[in-house]
Amino acid sequence: MGATTDITTVVFDFGNVLITWDMRLLFEDLIDDPADLDRFLSEVWTTERNEQCDRGRPYDEVIAEIVVEHPQFADVIPEYSPERRWLESIGPPIPGAGQLVADLEGAGYRLAGLSNFSAETFPLVRDAHAVFDRFEDIVISGEHGLTKPDQAIFELVCTRGGFEPAEAVFIDDSATNTAAAEQLGFSTVTFTDTPSTRHQLRDLGVVN
Repeated sequence: MGATTDITTVVFDFGNVLITWDMRLLFEDLIDDPADLDRFLSEVWTTERNEQCDRGRPYDEVIAEIVVEHPQFADVIPEYSPERRWLESIGPPIPGAGQLVADLEGAGYRLAGLSNFSAETFPLVRDAHAVFDRFEDIVISGEHGLTKPDQAIFELVCTRGGFEPAEAVFIDDSATNTAAAEQLGFSTVTFTDTPSTRHQLRDLGVVN
């Protein structure tokens, strides 16, 4: 957590901060055996493959490569496509998160989003969750070919929003990402749940 500053802007990550995201939510409906599912997510549709989509690679390209490498799963792999069942990897809103966003907006803070998300899939999520309408600006990694914790994407959200890192607090569930933001001068909260995030924001002098 960074030092207390005169914070005017709150920058939110989205996945597992505002809304639940877990590839397992989809694939557990397609792969019955838990051990097989664990192997599939660690060796086939891996976090690294998903991050390629977050950085801007089209799902069709990534899926085609994975199918060639793992043809035994050729009927399962394509289901994690925006045109098929990708949206089933999104679970319910994080408890209390929407109210926190509303309270911060009501208290006069500017709200920005900074999330590792594919440009193909974020519109599906945005259409389904009204909380995103509260944000003044949203930077999605797949639209810019940059992902957290790259320094350039943090600089981009500041440039677009017209604020300095010292004027903002960044909330993310990844300690790697919050550490990168701290190095640039952001105050940070590593998200675990909404109540603890409220407490940490108050410690930073953010009224919510």
